[in-house]
Amino acid sequence: MTTIGIIGAGEVGSQIARAATAIGYKVVIANSRGAETLKGLVAELGPRAWAATAAGAAEAGDFVVVAVPLKLANDMPVEQLAGKIVLDTNNYMPWRDGQFPVIDSGEKTVHELRQEQLPTSKVAKAFTHIQAPPSSSWPSRLVLPTVMRFRFRATTPKPWNS
Repeated sequence: MTTIGIIGAGEVGSQIARAATAIGYKVVIANSRGAETLKGLVAELGPRAWAATAAGAAEAGDFVVVAVPLKLANDMPVEQLAGKIVLDTNNYMPWRDGQFPVIDSGEKTVHELRQEQLPTSKVAKAFTHIQAPPSSSWPSRLVLPTVMRFRFRATTPKPWNS
């Protein structure tokens, strides 16, 4: 069974976890405050979910969703993400993240910066077009088709340029 590592347990990360566990995936989820602070969410998600550190979620996941804001100083577990597909949900928001001159000038995109921070991972942008409304109102149908298509692609070897 596929295990999804999720780094970030805010609106987006927790909603992806809810949708994934609802269709049978295992989920390992992490936040910046520690696994013990995720007891309520893990209980809600059920027996296919557990909490870990960011490094633990990265290591456990067959692929990993990064659902935290981008920082100029990389705080991702690079070693544990090595060789993995990483779905990055980040949207750069200067009012929240601070100004990133390298992005503001057009020198690099947010995606290029994240890929540079994770040089041994395959980074893809995902779920960046969906606003995360309150958890009780986010329909699983928004996530499920994407997750299901990704599962097929992630488990079927194909050239990356096809």
